[in-house]
Amino acid sequence: MAGLGWSVHGDGRNVRPGEVVSPDERLTWPRTVGIGLQHVVAMFGATFAVPLITEFSPQTTLFFSAIGTVAFLLITRNRLPSYLGSSFAFIAPVVAATASGGQSVAVGGILVTGLVLAAVGVVVHVAGAHWIEVVMPPVVTGAIVALIGFNLAPVAWGSVQKAPLTAVVTLAAIVLTTVLFRGILGRLSILVGVVVGYVAALLQGQVDFARFREAAWVGLPPFTAPSFDVEILGLFVPVVLVLVAENVGHVKSVAAMTGRDLDPLTGRALFADGVATSLAGLGGGSGTTTYAENIGVMAATRVYSTAAYWVAAGGALVLSLSPKFGELIKTIPDGVLGGATTMLYGMIGLLGARIWIQARVDFSNPVNLVPAAIALVIGVANYTWVVGELRFEGIALGTATAIGLYHLMRVVARWRGTGEEPATPTSVPVAETPRD
Repeated sequence: MAGLGWSVHGDGRNVRPGEVVSPDERLTWPRTVGIGLQHVVAMFGATFAVPLITEFSPQTTLFFSAIGTVAFLLITRNRLPSYLGSSFAFIAPVVAATASGGQSVAVGGILVTGLVLAAVGVVVHVAGAHWIEVVMPPVVTGAIVALIGFNLAPVAWGSVQKAPLTAVVTLAAIVLTTVLFRGILGRLSILVGVVVGYVAALLQGQVDFARFREAAWVGLPPFTAPSFDVEILGLFVPVVLVLVAENVGHVKSVAAMTGRDLDPLTGRALFADGVATSLAGLGGGSGTTTYAENIGVMAATRVYSTAAYWVAAGGALVLSLSPKFGELIKTIPDGVLGGATTMLYGMIGLLGARIWIQARVDFSNPVNLVPAAIALVIGVANYTWVVGELRFEGIALGTATAIGLYHLMRVVARWRGTGEEPATPTSVPVAETPRD
């Protein structure tokens, strides 16, 4: 493949059983456009949930999401299919930063996060990705992801309390869609649930269209310049670790599905997401990450062509240039968000457990059990530590605990030879009783 060119897969119309359309291939352009628009729909619900929860502009977020996706494709040399949507890992620090110093300070935190992630990408590209697994083994990564998700539970409850019936209708619609429908519709359960909840809210008079009516059809999104507060920046450090884990996981997932060795692109992927997040931090967009929702579309269609992602980025960019569209998204009421985030935050938390399961983390080993257990409670209860003008809350403290305590206990356990002792009597494997 040279430049941005793609070879046509087969006859360009069909994908034979057992075959996939590789990143450097495409189907006919009408089919590629159709699949690209599916990617827009797939990322839509989650990408817009973040700015709505954090009170950022959905229009601005979509704009930088499109720009970030283009940057990602260029930096990874058009070899790694991915859409960059809003990262849920930013919700807690952005909400806290906004409450403390305003939206500009939160945007500054996103910018710094992006710059740090880009620097990590450069290091990985030069030194390789092995050191990531050493510093952040699955037990640590899983704990960090889990505590970020569960730390957000009070935010979901606060939204639910504003309109309980609407929240229940939204959540029920998400659950039913997940189990009732196959294919792409089942994968879009959050979007379907939000639409159903929106209709329920509309019937109850909970939707205000005043600003939507006044908005122009075409125009640039509103931009917010970043500002910086050292006291706030500590809230964003754990997000870098989550983004690293998400990007590495994305590279490995696409490699497994396409049968290609994409490990050499890991550093580029991290750098690209760092660049995309930095761009968002320059203008008031939500921080970005590679999207699992779009992996679902690729798995369903067996089309991994990066051409489809160029179409998706173009479609998102067009939508982002409509203020009226942005104001329509803002009309989604709190009750709908409460229902959706009740599941979304729980899913984020359980993604941490999924990391543990996939890596077969042995929790009978106290070196694994103790750091994860303590970090989870610190994160969920939102422990807070104030040092002068610096304020560290649950996510930052839990992350530091998971990493620091794990490596400390690992060193001491090796020195003392205690690492293989069971953590509790109940964790000792029970021998099976012979049957007669």
